[in-house]
Amino acid sequence: MSVGGQRMRTLWSLVQRRWFDLAIVLGAGVSIVVAADQGKENGPEGPLWFDLPASIVFLVPLLARRRYPFGAPAVCVVLLAATSFIDPGLTSEDVVMFLAALASAVLFGMLKERAQAAAGLAIVLGVVVIVQHNDPTQSLEDSIWSLITFSVAWAVGFGLGHKFRQTDEARERAERAEQAREEEARAAVAEERARIARELHDIVGHSVSVMTVQAAGVRSLLRPDQERAREAVAVVEQTGREALAEMRRLVGVLRRPEESPALAPQPSLEHIERLVRQARDAGLPVDLRVEGKAVQLPAGLDLTAYRLVQEGLTNAIKHARAQHAEVLVVYRDGLVELTVTDDGGGGGDGESGGHGLVGMRERVTVYGGELDAGPLPAGG
Repeated sequence: MSVGGQRMRTLWSLVQRRWFDLAIVLGAGVSIVVAADQGKENGPEGPLWFDLPASIVFLVPLLARRRYPFGAPAVCVVLLAATSFIDPGLTSEDVVMFLAALASAVLFGMLKERAQAAAGLAIVLGVVVIVQHNDPTQSLEDSIWSLITFSVAWAVGFGLGHKFRQTDEARERAERAEQAREEEARAAVAEERARIARELHDIVGHSVSVMTVQAAGVRSLLRPDQERAREAVAVVEQTGREALAEMRRLVGVLRRPEESPALAPQPSLEHIERLVRQARDAGLPVDLRVEGKAVQLPAGLDLTAYRLVQEGLTNAIKHARAQHAEVLVVYRDGLVELTVTDDGGGGGDGESGGHGLVGMRERVTVYGGELDAGPLPAGG
């Protein structure tokens, strides 16, 4: 984008934000011109030293309307009433003063506090009566018409204020809901990470236990003259026991009070057929296909693969209302790829309110993998 185009966009953005303030500045210039035209019939009668400052001062309070939503329009209309005592021709001839009074009525109507809005209407109508009374050229019909006009302006502001407040409340609710979703997602991620840590502890703890037992077995088989080897194996055994103790203390912080360490082996892809049978027993027909030559996966990765299939089938049963599902396991080039598809009506992108996919993405990230979830072009 060119520099000129960027400047135009910046200028337009400023105008959109500050159009009312710009209108006040422009109105001040017009009001000065009207005040300077002294001696005109039914126009400003002076003195000029009063009319010129008065044509500007009454607009200044409106610039502070954001900080003083009630005080700013109140001061504006009170200054108009005061001006009418000195030069009624200025208040009746200056269209800017009329528009400023109308704007004040609208601002009063937009106030959130009903009592302040009602008080603002009373102030505006009182000022109208004063200005009409001080101007000998105004008739009773003119006064009634002015009262109706300013009452309608106040009602317009009242309606706009209600709509704006509804919009602001809806925006705040949406922001709070989004913040709550983000907090829930962060909590789900933290919970899943803690769960991963607990499960990895059980896996790694089992492996370290085996290493420690094997080291103790090797130490018992060494000959008396193999003292240096015995010392080295003893160090391995002692280090393993200390590592297990530290791991138990660390993961004990992450484990809930009602949880106990897993005594059964963690599940793996070797148990995937049992998982498929459980889904079938729940009423979901599932086809299982395995392509390629199965390889022995690290225990943690094997558990992650099992959890992925488990989450996919759970989503198909609980959320997608599927009639059929398929599980595909592909081994190739040292990688394992898992695909769970169904013919249900769910989006499959985790927007249903749960955080299962959030947890699965955390698990996959641990091993440098990728997780893709969403609807298929043909449905499901």
